[in-house]
This record gives sequence, structure tokens and C-alpha cells, in this order.
Amino acid sequence: MKPEAAKNVLHTPLTPEDDIFFMKKALKQAECALRRGEVPIGCVIVYDKKIIGRGFNRRNSAKTALAHAEITAISKACKVLGDWRLEGCTMYVTLEPCQMCSGAIIQSRIDRVVIGAMNPKAGCAGSILNLLENPSFNHQAEITRDVCGPESTALLQRFFRELRERNG
Repeated sequence: MKPEAAKNVLHTPLTPEDDIFFMKKALKQAECALRRGEVPIGCVIVYDKKIIGRGFNRRNSAKTALAHAEITAISKACKVLGDWRLEGCTMYVTLEPCQMCSGAIIQSRIDRVVIGAMNPKAGCAGSILNLLENPSFNHQAEITRDVCGPESTALLQRFFRELRERNG
């Protein structure tokens, strides 16, 4: 049974196979972050089965806490649609969104969020809090978890293992 909080969601005709396909695109974005020495988190936003926004973590290189993959992808998707409202969109993100990104997801009215790996230290889509399905807000997002989870986790583990090796 779907949570009551997600009743506003416009169900897009995306299949589990579509979810895997688009999560692999988000993983490609995470690999872009990895190549730049950033924590490998990637995101794509899909509307009408087309990617309209892409982003990867750039916090260190951009020198701002705002350069999360989700924020970049939301900004690009808004430009493509010509609106701040991203109704009818699905976000694919390799790591569970933090509180800032979860707030941006709710504010931009994204209908659905597909997550690769959960984030027990900072996740706000069910790990620490669940801001995305909170019925107190005027908008909720439907969540699908653990799509390409092992791949998302492996990429993060590789980054942190290599970081520890470099730092001795």
C-alpha cells in the first residue's frame, strides 16, 4: 500500500527496467565526480522518458556546500522546462539525498525519487528523517530505493578506500 503522503504524485509510465537504465545514467554522472576527485554522487532528472537535468557532486572543486548533484540537476531541469515546478519528473540519484537536497526536491515538486544507496549518516529520505514523504508538507515525493544499490555503494566505497590509501 502506498503511503497516504504520496497521493499527489503523478504516476509516470516508468518501468523497473527504465529505473535501472536511468540509474545507470546517474552512475555515469557519479563517475564524472570520481574522476575529478569528488565524492562520487550522480543524479539525472527524467521527464517524459528523457533526461532533462544532470549533475554530479562538485562541492570541493566549486568550493561551495551547494554544489550537490541534485541541486545542479534541478537547476538544469528547471531551465529545460522553463519553470521552477518539476511536476511529472523523476529524479535518479546514486546516494540518498541530504536535508538540503530533500528540501529542494519538495520545493521543486519532483514527483518521484529513485535512490541507489541509502545514507545512514545524512540521508533524509528514510535513513535519519524522511522529508520526501512527510505529510506535513504541501508536496510529497514517492520513493523507490535500492535501484543499482550495489553499484552505487561500490563506487562510494572505492572512493573512500582510495582516499584512505592516499592519506596514509
